[in-house]
Amino acid sequence: MDLATGAMGSLLLKLGQLLTEEYKLQTGVKEDVGYLERELESMHAALRKVGDVPRDQLDEQVKLWANQVRDLSFRMEDVVDKFLVRVEGAEPAIKPRKLKKLMKKMGDLFSKSKTRHEISDEIKDIKLRVKEAADRRDRYRVNDVVASPVGATTVDPRLLALYKDQKELVGIDDSLNELTKMMSDGDADGSGQLKILSIFGFGGLGKTTLAKALYDKHKAQFDCSAFVPVGRNPSVKKVLNDILLEIDGQKYSELDERQLINKLRGLLENKRYLIVTDDIWDKKTWELVKTALVCKNCGSRIITTTRTLEVATMASEVYKLQPLSLDLSKDLFHRRLSCAAIEWNNHLPAVVYDKILHKCGGIPLAIITIASLLAGKPVEFWSKVYTSIGFGHEENEDVENTRKILLFSYYDLPCHLKTCLLYLSIYPEDHLIEKDSLIWKWVAEGFVHEEPGVGLFEIGERYFNELVNKSMIMAVEGDEHIGIITGCLVHDMMVDMICLLSKEEKFVTLLDSKEQYTSSHCNARRLVVHHRAQPLATTSTLQARSFNAMCSVDLLPSLSCFEVLRVLALEGNGTLNKCSYNLEHVGKLVHLRHLKLGSIGISELPKEIGHLKFLLVLDLGRNSIRELPESIGRLSELKCLNIWETDIEVPYCIGNLTSLEELCLGGVHGHSNFVTELGKLTELRKLRIFKSVYVHGDRRMNSWAKSVAKLSKIQVIDIG
Repeated sequence: MDLATGAMGSLLLKLGQLLTEEYKLQTGVKEDVGYLERELESMHAALRKVGDVPRDQLDEQVKLWANQVRDLSFRMEDVVDKFLVRVEGAEPAIKPRKLKKLMKKMGDLFSKSKTRHEISDEIKDIKLRVKEAADRRDRYRVNDVVASPVGATTVDPRLLALYKDQKELVGIDDSLNELTKMMSDGDADGSGQLKILSIFGFGGLGKTTLAKALYDKHKAQFDCSAFVPVGRNPSVKKVLNDILLEIDGQKYSELDERQLINKLRGLLENKRYLIVTDDIWDKKTWELVKTALVCKNCGSRIITTTRTLEVATMASEVYKLQPLSLDLSKDLFHRRLSCAAIEWNNHLPAVVYDKILHKCGGIPLAIITIASLLAGKPVEFWSKVYTSIGFGHEENEDVENTRKILLFSYYDLPCHLKTCLLYLSIYPEDHLIEKDSLIWKWVAEGFVHEEPGVGLFEIGERYFNELVNKSMIMAVEGDEHIGIITGCLVHDMMVDMICLLSKEEKFVTLLDSKEQYTSSHCNARRLVVHHRAQPLATTSTLQARSFNAMCSVDLLPSLSCFEVLRVLALEGNGTLNKCSYNLEHVGKLVHLRHLKLGSIGISELPKEIGHLKFLLVLDLGRNSIRELPESIGRLSELKCLNIWETDIEVPYCIGNLTSLEELCLGGVHGHSNFVTELGKLTELRKLRIFKSVYVHGDRRMNSWAKSVAKLSKIQVIDIG
């Protein structure tokens, strides 16, 4: 429910900005804005508490209140943004003569006065709505909302893995043998040093099952042993008591944590022990538990399982659990079906069978889940089941358990990472997501929070790495740069969960070939179009902050339909687009932060592009543009410029873009001043030029060297 905070975080910052002397609000309006700021801070705190509670544990009235406040925050942000932009204004493309300049200045003063009057009326209306929301908050006792500990009211589905029959396990032998070897390494030299092994992998991969099998196989070789689940938000006192109970047969409820640690250390003194701590989520918990496990030279072994890389690397050795091979996936799939007495091989079309296994991706939990879905249905409907699988919608125990396991990971994320993860619902299933493009979209959407002395992209890159380390997304290395992460994939099961949550929170509105456009889509904040066959040209999308389209451009609405757009990504499709997209109104998108123009058939970039003074990212994709307008030099906030065409002419004013951090050019042609201009871009971190006519020759090499030497923050240089 974290996304119920809506635009609250950024809105509070903007309200604070309005209270500065710069905007000279009327006294009454200023008092109203101050009231809104104070009241919304209180609501924001309440919403964050609501966000820590799984949606199915929330009272319906609390959910209704949170949704209403979220929508109110969106409306307020639109009002404030329109005011700020209209007061600050957009710079004209060409400087007028003095008389025209004076007339325009007088007109601006009148316009700003009118704008301030309009914001006064808007804020008074919003103040009434905020008062109503505050009354409902108190009436519903939202501030008393507290999350129930995971597993407190329901059975943890991971417990089932602890009691599986050995004969049911598939593909476990190789992993068992490798872990056995890792456990025994060092025994031969007689040192008897303590060894800690960590089994690492994302939810549903079978870490608990493998750890329990390893424990059962070796526990007889030790003086004492214990297998203890930890889980998310654990009680360290309970964990210590669970270990003591298995080792000593007694529970010491009256002791505090310090006394329990001392008791456990005393019991383990001079003993060879095997202890498995299953499903550890954070370093602090593990460090505290580990203090109770004495390190004597008795050949003791500690095994942990975790889905967090940061925790895994605290061990002596890490075993990264891999998905099942295709053959083992088939084996597990068949075993689950045989339990339901289904003759799969006589009736199932090979193409459907292959697609089902592909969707599972070698994840045991996914294989069991999908097989369970199919087990109760006639074989002739399997194709329909495959195409409509949604892991959160089927009435099936295995499906529900799968969803719970994935949701454990989701609710463990901090608020900002939840938002970044759900944003991945804009991409189609099995889509390779390019890392840099994703991070810049996060920045443009306002998901990346500023930190002193750190660039927004670097912060966003840390978010990306945290999602990888927490096993929420799978990192992908570049073909040409081994060891360098260039993108990510999302497992199908995770995609299903993300899309379900995103839809529940109205975070992203997806329009694909199956869905009809209705009036409800007009209020979508983030609108995504995938492979659509019907046009959207006459629709109104005035509320959209983000518009991502992966379809033919002749189906897309005019840019005049948008008022407050921050992200515009027209991916296009070169094989489908026989006409070009009209960028006539792009200069009016004054809120725009991110503009990506994929293969959409354009040959010219309008000079009005210079009006987009807040633009952070300009990606021109692969179009037939041959030159850039000089007005591009006025994009003073631009941080990322991608131009893939090799024959495009870079304007003289490229040196004006002093905020640039990334510059990617297909080629450098025309004037020789480019190298000099390059030296002015002192914020550059990445420079890629696929084709350059300036590098060859001593004189030109010296010019390049002098310019590059001025780029003190440069990290990547790739010049063809």
